Amino acid sequence: MQYFVVMIDYGRRGREAVVDPEVTRRQVISRVASGEYRNISFIHEIAENSVEDVTEAILTEAALPQDLPQVPPEEIDIQAIRLDHARDLRKHEQT
Repeated sequence: MQYFVVMIDYGRRGREAVVDPEVTRRQVISRVASGEYRNISFIHEIAENSVEDVTEAILTEAALPQDLPQVPPEEIDIQAIRLDHARDLRKHEQT
Protein backbone atom coordinates (compact mmCIF):
# COMPACT_ATOMS: atom_id res chain seq x y z
CA MET A 1 0.00 0.00 0.00
CA GLN A 2 1.25 3.49 -0.89
CA TYR A 3 -0.14 6.83 0.27
CA PHE A 4 0.85 10.43 0.92
CA VAL A 5 0.72 12.50 4.10
CA VAL A 6 0.46 16.25 3.53
CA MET A 7 1.03 18.27 6.71
CA ILE A 8 -0.58 21.71 6.51
CA ASP A 9 0.39 24.39 9.03
CA TYR A 10 -2.36 26.82 10.04
CA GLY A 11 -0.11 28.82 12.37
CA ARG A 12 -1.72 29.51 15.73
CA ARG A 13 -4.72 27.35 14.81
CA GLY A 14 -2.53 24.25 14.61
CA ARG A 15 -1.67 21.70 11.95
CA GLU A 16 -3.60 19.20 9.90
CA ALA A 17 -2.39 16.00 8.29
CA VAL A 18 -4.24 15.14 5.10
CA VAL A 19 -4.07 11.38 4.58
CA ASP A 20 -6.08 9.70 1.84
CA PRO A 21 -4.96 6.31 0.50
CA GLU A 22 -6.98 6.97 -2.68
CA VAL A 23 -4.94 10.06 -3.68
CA THR A 24 -2.09 9.48 -6.12
CA ARG A 25 1.14 11.45 -6.48
CA ARG A 26 -0.27 13.18 -9.57
CA GLN A 27 -3.34 14.29 -7.59
CA VAL A 28 -1.18 15.64 -4.75
CA ILE A 29 0.86 17.66 -7.28
CA SER A 30 -2.36 18.93 -8.85
CA ARG A 31 -3.76 20.02 -5.47
CA VAL A 32 -0.52 21.81 -4.58
CA ALA A 33 -0.42 23.58 -7.96
CA SER A 34 -4.07 24.64 -7.71
CA GLY A 35 -3.57 26.12 -4.25
CA GLU A 36 -5.84 23.63 -2.50
CA TYR A 37 -2.89 22.67 -0.30
CA ARG A 38 -1.18 25.77 1.12
CA ASN A 39 1.31 26.40 3.93
CA ILE A 40 2.71 22.90 3.56
CA SER A 41 5.07 21.79 6.32
CA PHE A 42 6.03 18.53 4.65
CA ILE A 43 4.81 15.81 2.32
CA HIS A 44 5.72 12.21 3.09
CA GLU A 45 5.29 9.26 0.79
CA ILE A 46 4.62 6.06 2.70
CA ALA A 47 5.10 2.80 0.83
CA GLU A 48 5.03 -0.54 2.60
CA ASN A 49 7.52 -0.14 5.49
CA SER A 50 9.33 3.01 4.38
CA VAL A 51 8.74 6.75 4.68
CA GLU A 52 10.28 9.23 2.26
CA ASP A 53 10.16 13.02 2.47
CA VAL A 54 9.07 14.12 -1.03
CA THR A 55 8.25 17.74 -0.20
CA GLU A 56 10.86 19.38 -2.43
CA ALA A 57 10.20 17.05 -5.35
CA ILE A 58 6.46 17.63 -5.31
CA LEU A 59 6.78 21.41 -4.84
CA THR A 60 9.21 21.47 -7.76
CA GLU A 61 6.89 19.43 -9.95
CA ALA A 62 3.99 21.72 -9.01
CA ALA A 63 6.14 24.71 -10.09
CA LEU A 64 6.01 26.33 -6.67
CA PRO A 65 6.85 28.85 -5.41
CA GLN A 66 5.60 30.89 -8.34
CA ASP A 67 5.49 34.17 -6.44
CA LEU A 68 9.27 34.42 -5.99
CA PRO A 69 11.01 36.73 -8.44
CA GLN A 70 13.51 35.13 -10.79
CA VAL A 71 16.79 37.06 -10.67
CA PRO A 72 18.98 36.67 -13.74
CA PRO A 73 22.57 35.67 -12.83
CA GLU A 74 24.10 38.86 -14.24
CA GLU A 75 22.19 40.95 -11.67
CA ILE A 76 23.73 39.21 -8.65
CA ASP A 77 26.48 41.24 -6.97
CA ILE A 78 29.01 38.67 -5.72
CA GLN A 79 31.19 41.31 -4.04
CA ALA A 80 28.25 42.65 -2.03
CA ILE A 81 27.41 39.12 -0.92
CA ARG A 82 30.98 38.57 0.29
CA LEU A 83 31.03 41.89 2.16
CA ASP A 84 27.68 41.13 3.82
CA HIS A 85 28.98 37.71 4.88
CA ALA A 86 32.19 39.24 6.29
CA ARG A 87 30.14 41.81 8.22
CA ASP A 88 27.94 39.05 9.65
CA LEU A 89 31.02 37.09 10.74
CA ARG A 90 32.40 40.16 12.53
CA LYS A 91 29.15 40.46 14.51
CA HIS A 92 29.89 37.15 16.19
CA GLU A 93 33.58 37.69 16.96
CA GLN A 94 34.64 37.48 20.58
CA THR A 95 36.02 40.83 21.77
